[in-house]
Amino acid sequence: MLDKIYTFIIIGAIAIIGNWVGYDVSPIDALPGMLIIVAITVCGFAIEKILPIKLPVVIWVSFLALLVTSPIFPGNETIVKATSQINFMALATPILAYAGLSFGKDLKEFKQLGWRIVVISLVVYTGTFLLATLVAEIGFRVTGKFH
Repeated sequence: MLDKIYTFIIIGAIAIIGNWVGYDVSPIDALPGMLIIVAITVCGFAIEKILPIKLPVVIWVSFLALLVTSPIFPGNETIVKATSQINFMALATPILAYAGLSFGKDLKEFKQLGWRIVVISLVVYTGTFLLATLVAEIGFRVTGKFH
């Protein structure tokens, strides 16, 4: 678990630098938000280890993030204000770079899976994209952002 925490801290530091360079947000302003994001992620990993319910970590992290930013949580405005200083693309870039490096080391195993995994991946990615687009479209129409 300690190696994951170090990884989260390194990704957070790189994201803060990317946020500063790409989006002109001071690292001092972005630091509280990044610490909150890293803490939520670490807590999500801890919950996954502790609870007997076996769900993917991303579900626990997402649930925890939704909980602490919802209106029922005390201090949610502070959390939302702090984390809004972090631009999504500044955070996504180091995460995707890390994922690419992780994928690169497993390339031999990926080749052994054959061409079927490519078809399955394309179907999964397409379905995920279309469903996310549908949810966003419904959200925009409900809120009146786009007509």
